[in-house]
Amino acid sequence: MATCMRMLGSYRTWTGMYRPFTALSRLTHSTATYGVVGRSAVIGSGSVPGSGSRNALLRDRFGSVRVTRGLTGPGRRARVCGGPCWDAWPRGDPVGVGVVPNRAYGNRGSASFSGDGGGESSGSGGEEGAGDGGGGGAPYGEPQVTALTPMMVPDVFPNVPLIAVSRNPVFPRFIKIIEVKNAALMELLKRKVRLAQPYVGVFLKRDDNNQSDVVDSLDAIYSTGTFVQIHEMQDLGDKLRMIVMGHRRIRITRQLDLEPEEPVTFPSSELEADSDSQPRTTQKRKPKRNRKDSASAVAEPLEAKIFNADLTPVVEAVSSSDILMVEVENINHDQFTVTEEVKALTAEIVKTIRDIIALNPLYRESVLQMMQAGQRVVDNPIYLSDMGAALTGAESSELQDILEETNIPKRLYKALSLLKKEYELSKLQQRLGREVEEKIKQTHRKYLLQEQLKIIKKELGLEKEDKDAIEEKFRERLKDRIVPQHIMTVIDEELNKLGLLDNHSSEFNVTRNYLDWLTNMPWGTNSEENLTLDRAKEVLEEDHYGMDDVKKRILVSQLRGTTQGKILCFYGPPGVGKTSIARSIARALNREYFRFSVGGMTDVAEIKGHRRTYVGAMPGKIIQCLKKTKTENPLVLIDEVDKMGRGYQGDPSSALLELLDPEQNANFLDHYLDVPVDLSKVLFICTANIIDTIPEPLRDRMEMINVSGYVAEEKLAIAERYLVPQLRTLTGLTQESGAISPEALSLLIKQYCRESGVRNLQKQVEKVFRKVAFQIVGGQETAVTITPDNLHDYVGKPLFTVDRMYDITPPGVVMGLAWTAMGGSTLFIETSLRRPREPASKEGEGSLELTGQLGDVMKESAKIAATFARSFLMTQDPQNSFLVNSHLHMHVPEGATPKDGPSAGCTIVTALLSLATNQSVRQNVAMTGELSLTGKILPVGGIKEKTIAARRAGVTCMILPAENQKDFSDLPEYITQDLEVHFVDHYSKIYPIVFPDVKQ
Repeated sequence: MATCMRMLGSYRTWTGMYRPFTALSRLTHSTATYGVVGRSAVIGSGSVPGSGSRNALLRDRFGSVRVTRGLTGPGRRARVCGGPCWDAWPRGDPVGVGVVPNRAYGNRGSASFSGDGGGESSGSGGEEGAGDGGGGGAPYGEPQVTALTPMMVPDVFPNVPLIAVSRNPVFPRFIKIIEVKNAALMELLKRKVRLAQPYVGVFLKRDDNNQSDVVDSLDAIYSTGTFVQIHEMQDLGDKLRMIVMGHRRIRITRQLDLEPEEPVTFPSSELEADSDSQPRTTQKRKPKRNRKDSASAVAEPLEAKIFNADLTPVVEAVSSSDILMVEVENINHDQFTVTEEVKALTAEIVKTIRDIIALNPLYRESVLQMMQAGQRVVDNPIYLSDMGAALTGAESSELQDILEETNIPKRLYKALSLLKKEYELSKLQQRLGREVEEKIKQTHRKYLLQEQLKIIKKELGLEKEDKDAIEEKFRERLKDRIVPQHIMTVIDEELNKLGLLDNHSSEFNVTRNYLDWLTNMPWGTNSEENLTLDRAKEVLEEDHYGMDDVKKRILVSQLRGTTQGKILCFYGPPGVGKTSIARSIARALNREYFRFSVGGMTDVAEIKGHRRTYVGAMPGKIIQCLKKTKTENPLVLIDEVDKMGRGYQGDPSSALLELLDPEQNANFLDHYLDVPVDLSKVLFICTANIIDTIPEPLRDRMEMINVSGYVAEEKLAIAERYLVPQLRTLTGLTQESGAISPEALSLLIKQYCRESGVRNLQKQVEKVFRKVAFQIVGGQETAVTITPDNLHDYVGKPLFTVDRMYDITPPGVVMGLAWTAMGGSTLFIETSLRRPREPASKEGEGSLELTGQLGDVMKESAKIAATFARSFLMTQDPQNSFLVNSHLHMHVPEGATPKDGPSAGCTIVTALLSLATNQSVRQNVAMTGELSLTGKILPVGGIKEKTIAARRAGVTCMILPAENQKDFSDLPEYITQDLEVHFVDHYSKIYPIVFPDVKQ
């Protein structure tokens, strides 16, 4: 017995039918051999004392033998793998020799035996035998094995490692590559391989986003999976790569604990007698040749002793949070008969597969491999449905549904549905592929033809290289221009750089665009300026009425002989012609005109350009202006300079400082060009509505010219000379078919268009002509003349029905004058008692309440006026204590309009004195002026607008600060005529004017 133990080493037993151990006689070749001793197959390594070379031969051929766990039952076989062989066992538990860990598991062509009287043999070089065990399998021939050679696996193998896969399940008879990264699972699989049990259960995860190889709960996977056999394993360090083949469907019954890899312990040091009392029969394998080997003599005496050994291993469970081992059961499909429906489904699946193969040849290899698997799959509906599902790229849930289906007709129908979807997808892919291929062919053909054409033209001398042509084009632009030397140096450097760059590089396009901008600049090119006074005056009078200050300022430049280097800023209410007069000035001076608006601009790069390093970089607006106008001395209008913004990209108003400074813009540096550009010859004109929001440094660089609003007479002249003829022609009317009388225009201006500008007047006149044209086209009228009687039929009801709020001002109400961005307007100051006077009340309890949406400055002015009015009334009438002990309320009408400013100080004092003395002020009088606490009248702005508003309201007497006399003297005569104007420097001079009947 000790000798047997030394020879066999570690071993395990499998209960099966008795086979004589004749395989040891074939150990002279490395081909795997089968052996069954009694009812226990024994595999071992070791030496028999005194055997000599025979021991060495035994040791070399068997290699290292490990004990593996098997199943008890009839019909089991054992297979011995000698040398570097790893195999599977047909219809029984596997027995393998763990020599090389990364070898493929599969049949090596050796003989196999089946049952008690089996007559089955699958030897790879022999012929099929019959009788007890059969004969075959040439031990000296090299076996021919393919990856899809049918494997003989155990019918029942309940305990398997669990591998969770995502997206696609493994179908029976299909091969799949699986990679495992979990360390515990990797060790378990290696152990199973060493124990020659290369079987695992592959189950699909319910969540496709879960990339783990293991799960901690059986709920994370589908319970139905595939029993697979590992054909090849590669240890890649941090992961295992395996080629597996599915064999049958299985279902998880429960979770198992992991078994540790420990050596097998034996209950005694000696092998006992046979534990099976039933008689055994011996079936000898018929030798192919009459050979005798001493190995048989060694093996036969060991049969009885080894058969009775109790070889139960000691197993301990290992705790783990991941599920590595599960107990499974086989899933058998429902019984079915090959009906006409099954035949039709089978035929349709085969036809669809052929159609898919015709559209996508990638499937052809997979189908051919399935055909080589030992039988025609198309003749078997069970495997045909699996093959159809495996060939599709359906969703994982749909594939799992087919895997779980046990009804064969239903499984065929589901597989056919997936195949039809795959077929439609293949047709769509083929159509898209054809379209893309055709498009690529056309593009490629066009490219080839273009390249061939370039080469042909180059050979014939008809065309030069791209770089030479580009350089010649750039130099051609500079021929007649006077380019400064420092700029020419930059151009030469960039041209040399362009010649060294590849045509398809990104820097080539950047350099070419940069040179394009440099060579398109109007270096030394100027338009001849018109300095003829009469011609310039004629052009200005053609387009604009009035605006004498602007015209004089432009025409006075004729004395210098040039208008260069001047930066003008026209400010005034909207619609007075600030933008249009700039265009007329450009035409009068024969300069190119360019306009850009900076209203709402927050990016400095709009003015100074972007760096060339940015994609899509461009120069600023002023450089774009020079390129577009093609001259160095255009007229540039910068519109809405009072509405510039400020953002995280910088402050554009600060960027304008360099642009509008006559001392700096001779060397203006744009970020994109990065070379100095002379802007001293450019005439800059800016426009604004108000100048308070313009930064002081920017305002200091501009010459401010006020463009005030128009009075009714000016609006009438503008309408008759400009608006009516232009709009009549625009609407397709003639002077006979559509006319507006001067009286109708005056009424339109008075009741519909009271703003300072003429933009609204233009809209109303255009509205009238459109309605007249509609009547003529409709055949209602042939010619229409607009008069005051029918004006409301074309423009609707009047917007302004009265000229002012009070025709006769009561005590406590005085008319003031205000200035807004829309022009001047009249403003009434109303005062009243809040409650009845009580002469017996205490002195000093008076109060003043202010309403009318007044600003902080105006509220302070009202408090100053109340204090001064109290003091002034005490000097004029010491007995009058009205302002001392009365509760007063002051209101400025039109409460929805915000009001602010100090110019209403003298008006508020007058209203309080009128209420205190209960005397109305002089009718048709209006005043403006800031009041100090001691009564001095300080100057205010907007004299022209306020004068125009006073004329519009029918005022005959105006009171202005004495320091504003110079502003009033500049007004045209048609504005100041018929006005009685008083210039005062103290309020004591106002009192006798507004209260002429009060004794002083």
